Amino acid sequence: MKKYLAQLNISRIIPESMDDPIMADFVAQLDTINHLAENSKGFVWRLKDDAGNATNLRPFDDDRVIVNMSVWENIDDLMDFAFKSAHTLVMRDRNKWFEKFGKPSTVLWYINEGHIPTVQEARERLEYLQEHGATEFAFDFKNRF
Repeated sequence: MKKYLAQLNISRIIPESMDDPIMADFVAQLDTINHLAENSKGFVWRLKDDAGNATNLRPFDDDRVIVNMSVWENIDDLMDFAFKSAHTLVMRDRNKWFEKFGKPSTVLWYINEGHIPTVQEARERLEYLQEHGATEFAFDFKNRF
Protein backbone atom coordinates (compact mmCIF):
# COMPACT_ATOMS: atom_id res chain seq x y z
CA MET A 1 0.00 0.00 0.00
CA LYS A 2 1.19 3.50 -0.83
CA LYS A 3 2.43 5.67 2.05
CA TYR A 4 1.86 9.39 2.51
CA LEU A 5 3.54 11.81 4.87
CA ALA A 6 1.54 13.38 7.70
CA GLN A 7 2.78 16.44 9.54
CA LEU A 8 1.75 18.39 12.60
CA ASN A 9 3.25 21.64 13.76
CA ILE A 10 2.18 23.63 16.75
CA SER A 11 2.89 27.19 17.80
CA ARG A 12 2.17 29.13 20.97
CA ILE A 13 0.93 32.63 20.23
CA ILE A 14 2.44 35.48 22.23
CA PRO A 15 -0.83 37.24 23.12
CA GLU A 16 -3.75 35.66 24.94
CA SER A 17 -5.91 35.49 21.80
CA MET A 18 -5.76 35.30 18.01
CA ASP A 19 -7.92 38.46 18.05
CA ASP A 20 -5.09 40.50 19.56
CA PRO A 21 -3.72 43.18 17.19
CA ILE A 22 -0.28 41.51 17.40
CA MET A 23 -1.72 38.59 15.41
CA ALA A 24 -3.35 40.72 12.67
CA ASP A 25 -0.56 40.31 10.08
CA PHE A 26 -0.44 36.55 10.64
CA VAL A 27 -4.22 36.15 10.40
CA ALA A 28 -4.30 38.29 7.25
CA GLN A 29 -2.01 35.78 5.50
CA LEU A 30 -3.81 32.58 6.49
CA ASP A 31 -6.15 32.25 3.52
CA THR A 32 -3.37 32.99 1.02
CA ILE A 33 -0.94 30.49 2.56
CA ASN A 34 -3.64 27.82 2.95
CA HIS A 35 -4.59 28.30 -0.70
CA LEU A 36 -0.92 28.04 -1.67
CA ALA A 37 -0.59 24.78 0.28
CA GLU A 38 -3.72 23.26 -1.23
CA ASN A 39 -2.45 24.05 -4.73
CA SER A 40 1.10 22.85 -4.13
CA LYS A 41 2.52 19.73 -5.74
CA GLY A 42 1.95 16.70 -3.52
CA PHE A 43 -0.68 18.24 -1.24
CA VAL A 44 -3.33 15.74 -0.14
CA TRP A 45 -5.27 17.11 2.85
CA ARG A 46 -5.15 19.63 5.69
CA LEU A 47 -6.94 20.04 8.98
CA LYS A 48 -9.47 22.86 8.92
CA ASP A 49 -12.61 23.98 10.67
CA ASP A 50 -15.74 25.58 9.20
CA ALA A 51 -13.84 28.86 8.80
CA GLY A 52 -11.30 27.15 6.50
CA ASN A 53 -8.32 26.97 8.85
CA ALA A 54 -7.34 25.28 12.10
CA THR A 55 -6.48 28.29 14.25
CA ASN A 56 -9.74 28.00 16.23
CA LEU A 57 -9.02 24.38 17.23
CA ARG A 58 -7.41 23.89 20.64
CA PRO A 59 -6.48 20.20 21.00
CA PHE A 60 -3.68 20.90 23.49
CA ASP A 61 -4.00 21.86 27.15
CA ASP A 62 -2.97 25.42 26.35
CA ASP A 63 -5.44 27.83 24.73
CA ARG A 64 -2.54 29.74 23.17
CA VAL A 65 -1.30 26.71 21.20
CA ILE A 66 -2.50 26.60 17.60
CA VAL A 67 -2.10 23.65 15.26
CA ASN A 68 -1.41 23.01 11.61
CA MET A 69 -1.77 19.48 10.31
CA SER A 70 -1.59 18.19 6.74
CA VAL A 71 -0.88 15.18 4.55
CA TRP A 72 1.49 15.17 1.59
CA GLU A 73 2.46 12.62 -1.05
CA ASN A 74 6.09 12.80 0.08
CA ILE A 75 8.53 14.75 2.21
CA ASP A 76 10.14 16.54 -0.75
CA ASP A 77 6.83 18.12 -1.78
CA LEU A 78 6.19 19.25 1.80
CA MET A 79 9.71 20.69 2.02
CA ASP A 80 9.26 22.58 -1.25
CA PHE A 81 6.09 24.18 0.11
CA ALA A 82 7.50 24.88 3.57
CA PHE A 83 10.95 26.12 2.58
CA LYS A 84 10.83 27.22 -1.09
CA SER A 85 7.53 29.05 -1.46
CA ALA A 86 5.87 32.21 -0.13
CA HIS A 87 5.36 30.23 3.09
CA THR A 88 8.94 31.16 3.97
CA LEU A 89 7.90 34.81 4.28
CA VAL A 90 5.49 33.86 7.05
CA MET A 91 8.14 31.71 8.74
CA ARG A 92 10.61 34.59 8.60
CA ASP A 93 8.29 36.70 10.75
CA ARG A 94 7.19 33.97 13.18
CA ASN A 95 9.02 35.53 16.15
CA LYS A 96 6.59 38.47 15.98
CA TRP A 97 3.67 36.17 16.77
CA PHE A 98 4.94 32.99 18.43
CA GLU A 99 6.97 32.01 21.48
CA LYS A 100 9.88 29.60 21.24
CA PHE A 101 8.97 26.16 22.53
CA GLY A 102 12.34 24.83 23.59
CA LYS A 103 11.33 21.37 22.36
CA PRO A 104 10.21 19.93 19.02
CA SER A 105 7.04 21.53 17.71
CA THR A 106 6.89 19.76 14.34
CA VAL A 107 6.47 16.03 13.81
CA LEU A 108 6.34 13.91 10.66
CA TRP A 109 5.17 10.32 10.24
CA TYR A 110 3.99 8.01 7.48
CA ILE A 111 0.40 6.92 7.02
CA ASN A 112 -1.34 4.62 4.57
CA GLU A 113 -2.91 6.26 1.56
CA GLY A 114 -6.53 7.13 2.35
CA HIS A 115 -6.00 7.46 6.11
CA ILE A 116 -6.85 10.87 7.59
CA PRO A 117 -4.86 11.36 10.80
CA THR A 118 -6.62 12.55 13.91
CA VAL A 119 -5.38 15.35 16.10
CA GLN A 120 -5.01 12.84 18.95
CA GLU A 121 -2.82 10.62 16.74
CA ALA A 122 -0.71 13.65 15.82
CA ARG A 123 -0.40 14.72 19.43
CA GLU A 124 0.83 11.24 20.41
CA ARG A 125 3.44 11.35 17.65
CA LEU A 126 4.66 14.79 18.73
CA GLU A 127 4.86 13.78 22.39
CA TYR A 128 6.77 10.65 21.40
CA LEU A 129 9.27 12.72 19.38
CA GLN A 130 9.69 15.14 22.28
CA GLU A 131 10.34 12.31 24.75
CA HIS A 132 12.32 9.81 22.67
CA GLY A 133 13.79 11.66 19.71
CA ALA A 134 13.39 10.80 16.05
CA THR A 135 12.45 7.26 15.05
CA GLU A 136 10.36 5.77 12.23
CA PHE A 137 7.31 6.34 14.47
CA ALA A 138 7.86 10.10 14.73
CA PHE A 139 10.57 12.19 13.09
CA ASP A 140 11.42 15.65 11.81
CA PHE A 141 12.95 17.29 8.74
CA LYS A 142 16.51 16.81 10.03
CA ASN A 143 16.07 13.13 10.91
CA ARG A 144 14.15 11.53 8.05
CA PHE A 145 13.05 7.92 7.86
